[in-house]
Amino acid sequence: MTLVMAEAPRPVPAGAKEALFAALASRFGPRFSLGQALRAQHANTLTWLKTEPPDAVLFAETSEEVSEVVRLCAEARMPVIPFGTGTSLEGHLNAPFGGISLDLSRMNRILAVHEADLDCVVEPGVTRKQLNDHLRDAGLFFPVDPGADASLGGMAATRASGTNAVRYGTMRDAVLGLTAVLADGSVITTGSRARKTASGYDLTRLLIGSEGTLGIITGLTLKLYGIPETILSGVCSFTSIEDACNATIAALQMGVPLARIELADEVQIRACNAYSHLVLPEQPTLFLEFHGTEAGTREQVASFAEIARAEGGGDLQWAARTEDRSKLWQARHDAYWAARALRPGAEIVSTDVCVPISALANNVSAAREDIDRLGLLAPIVGHVGDGNFHVMPLIDPASQEERRKVQEFLDRLVERALAAGGTCTGEHGIGQGKINYLAAEHGSAVLVMAAIKKALDPLNILNPGKIFALP
Repeated sequence: MTLVMAEAPRPVPAGAKEALFAALASRFGPRFSLGQALRAQHANTLTWLKTEPPDAVLFAETSEEVSEVVRLCAEARMPVIPFGTGTSLEGHLNAPFGGISLDLSRMNRILAVHEADLDCVVEPGVTRKQLNDHLRDAGLFFPVDPGADASLGGMAATRASGTNAVRYGTMRDAVLGLTAVLADGSVITTGSRARKTASGYDLTRLLIGSEGTLGIITGLTLKLYGIPETILSGVCSFTSIEDACNATIAALQMGVPLARIELADEVQIRACNAYSHLVLPEQPTLFLEFHGTEAGTREQVASFAEIARAEGGGDLQWAARTEDRSKLWQARHDAYWAARALRPGAEIVSTDVCVPISALANNVSAAREDIDRLGLLAPIVGHVGDGNFHVMPLIDPASQEERRKVQEFLDRLVERALAAGGTCTGEHGIGQGKINYLAAEHGSAVLVMAAIKKALDPLNILNPGKIFALP
């Protein structure tokens, strides 16, 4: 099908930009800035995409302020790009048409914790680590863990996932309701604290994953969980990626209640050993975690160890002490920075796909074959418990030949994932980086997405240039 083209924002009327900026400077004082360094920081892409800074940055502190700013920007036809902590990977924060980066990091209050109901209400700038530090004394935790200390508003906007998704789900599953500011400055509340509803359209799920293109999230109601009685973590090395993937598939099919199961190939293990001071064998490795009672977790460990041996794995080395577990998982979370250190001065292209679990081994193995054939340096990591894996090619930014090879690799990676019934992105989102794959995955459903965008944001001021291709 023909790729849907979303309209570029209508031109800002003459003099409107200057009048808007003067009004915002008067209203918000030092919280409104035209500083070049701050603008550049708010377009950080963490990948090979070109940085496109906004015209200005504004730090909002309340939902009412967000509403006011968006209303003024709508009148001036000025783009608004929501900003949390800047950890997204597909150019979500870029400002290809200029505009205002609306920084929500100061909206970081935890408004309520309902221990008996296992939920909480937070502002969008609260980070996952901040929330879990607050919850620890109550014996509760929030499980969605993308690795970076991302803001919860940003995690909802990009439908984030992470290492715990195999047991606890993604942000789609974790959010009960939202408060959001729409493109005209109006404020809506979706969902409730009830665990289920049959009331009207599911606007909560519509906004989750919309990447700031339909509304700006200013409040979230989230599910919580009790901290498990016992947590055991471990690592297990395999002779091949295929064997590691097959062990994952077997464990899931046998119903082993894994809390986390993460893959790192031999290239990533080499990087982790150097960066995080580990001494793991440089082989494809699974990082695992088991939650439950003391007896239950030890039974889970024994079950997985037997599965691993049957698939050619080595001994399962497990850790019960908090400090040992933390060192293992910090190394996994630092995979991006460890990978960058493999080739100083290179740019990194962090991409992901997700496939049905039965197709995981073939897709990961084929990705490694393409990497070797093209002569690329590209570690593979993955949340393999739900079929999601990441590849991080490192390239010389001045080499057009390396860029061509990486683009060929990315196209083949997505093509295989879609052919297997998967998706072009399991958690990074579309942003700017994966616009060209949207129609191939969704077909005519993209027309429905475009219609929703045009209905809710007719001037296309909310994070324009993301998700949909532009003329």
